[in-house]
Amino acid sequence: MNNVGIVIVSHSPKVAEGTADMVRQMVGEDVPLAWCGGDPEGGLGTSVEAIMAAIDRAWSDAGVAVLVDLGGAETNSEMAIEMIGEPRAQKIVICNAPIVEGAVMAATEASGGASLKEVVATAHELAPA
Repeated sequence: MNNVGIVIVSHSPKVAEGTADMVRQMVGEDVPLAWCGGDPEGGLGTSVEAIMAAIDRAWSDAGVAVLVDLGGAETNSEMAIEMIGEPRAQKIVICNAPIVEGAVMAATEASGGASLKEVVATAHELAPA
């Protein structure tokens, strides 16, 4: 599959899974999709290791767009990308967009074969000014 992959990172495993479910229902199986949420103990939070695993599951040579819900998810996603290292890290972008709407719109764009840059730009259009 050569469509851009989508990763959803939320502090809540239910929010992450629910968002992924919406993406699948609206876009189908044409986009590599993975999600993670919660800390290793099952509470609210995020895990660098889980984010890295989600990026691996959604990996595409076209790149991966990561959507996050809060600042901690963004920080841990940045750390995950850094730990993944080059050359793959240059094909992973964190989107500053509302997580649900951003994931759905990014996946819709990706399903049409858009580039990583186009997918990220579509998600960013939804960000508050």
